[in-house]
Amino acid sequence: MSDKKRKIGIMGGTFDPIHTGHLATAEAVRVEYDLERVLFIPAANPPHKQHFRVTKPLHRYIMTVMATYSNPHFHVSPIEIERPGLSYAIDTVLELIKQYGDNTEFYFIVGSDTVQELASWKDIDRLLEICHFIAANRPGSAYTLEDIIKPFGEKGFKRIHSLPTPELEISSTDVREKVRQGRSIKYFVPESVEIYICKENLYKE
Repeated sequence: MSDKKRKIGIMGGTFDPIHTGHLATAEAVRVEYDLERVLFIPAANPPHKQHFRVTKPLHRYIMTVMATYSNPHFHVSPIEIERPGLSYAIDTVLELIKQYGDNTEFYFIVGSDTVQELASWKDIDRLLEICHFIAANRPGSAYTLEDIIKPFGEKGFKRIHSLPTPELEISSTDVREKVRQGRSIKYFVPESVEIYICKENLYKE
């Protein structure tokens, strides 16, 4: 039996809605780090958005399934939607370790904005012990990887990595605003997601 560890990516987020930037980033990391799969995990109750209006979890979950369906390496997990309370990454990763076993390495994919907030994440020191972080870094970002990992010392240098990703200037906020304004979101989101948003009348208010 091989003692080679499985390598699983984690793409967490609100996905309100998921867009092509999320997909391109996940695929770039999957290829670069030779990941077996990338788990997309829509947050049910993101702690950093408690005071913001967030679309119902079921809508966001369905859109994420639709967006990732054509890629055999992409999978969607309802783990946070099914768990009550706030959606903390530490709880999710510990549960995934139970599901996949100790012979698995997890690679948590975070965007260029989110990576700057890692120090504020719940139990971040423990998280760095049990998974890697891949900072999807757009060329020309205002921060350097050294700025991010320095507060964590040697553990940061071993566990936080940077990967230049396709420079797609797309955000979920922009997509929602376009819908509110009645503007096209074609090619900003997969066609299936565009149709779902229209059918369910999302983001109009």
